[in-house]
Amino acid sequence: MTTTDDVLQTVPEPAGADIRVETVHYDSEGTDLEGVLAKDAAIAGPRPAVLVIHDWHGVNEHVEARVTMLARLGYVAFGADVYGAGVRPGDDTAAEVAGRFYGDNALFRTRLLAGLDRLLADPDVDASKVVVMGYCFGGSGALELARTGADLVGAVSFHGGLIAHDPSDADQIRAKLLVLTGGADPVVPDEAVHAWQDEMRGVSHVDWQVVTYADAMHAFAVPGTDAPDHGAQYQERADRRSWQALQVFLAEVFDQEPTVA
Repeated sequence: MTTTDDVLQTVPEPAGADIRVETVHYDSEGTDLEGVLAKDAAIAGPRPAVLVIHDWHGVNEHVEARVTMLARLGYVAFGADVYGAGVRPGDDTAAEVAGRFYGDNALFRTRLLAGLDRLLADPDVDASKVVVMGYCFGGSGALELARTGADLVGAVSFHGGLIAHDPSDADQIRAKLLVLTGGADPVVPDEAVHAWQDEMRGVSHVDWQVVTYADAMHAFAVPGTDAPDHGAQYQERADRRSWQALQVFLAEVFDQEPTVA
């Protein structure tokens, strides 16, 4: 079975790099939050940055692996904490914890904006080149952050819930959008994809794209997921292809030469 460490090794540390990964505490309206920041200390000056939003298990080894991979690609990466320090639910309580935020969109957005603010406070971040991305719950969060009108150049959802808003607030979106979804994902069925696309079609200025991966279930990019009876299973092919799609997207919105690892 593919592990988080296996995925991490697909992006080796560049020669001469000095990758630093650290736990960061920050605050949102009196709630202590605990994220993880990664960057290459060998690179001087501000650079593009990526905000990573966790799945419904909270900030964990998967988030740490992804921010490390992004740092190895030359970005400042911050894994934000939506839940709160120490709140890292297991399979038996994750739905309940995530549901609190799905049911309180104002709180969800407040926590997402707090993560963005913490990333922007880092002196090595070029504030004009920031992308948000997330997995499952975090994919939904990435798109919600874009709906706030936040000054982002891109937002990427990996098998995130696609929630069409009525009334729509899509006209607030300033970021380019990349949605990476599974063709066999019962959590995000075709009907949800179509409804979201229809909403986006109503806003001509929003640049969006949807990529669907054959036979991929929910959580296809989270190593160790193996619950096909519940519609969730890791798929190496979809994980690899979606990571490559991310890199091409980042190169475009950051105005860089594409390099795919």
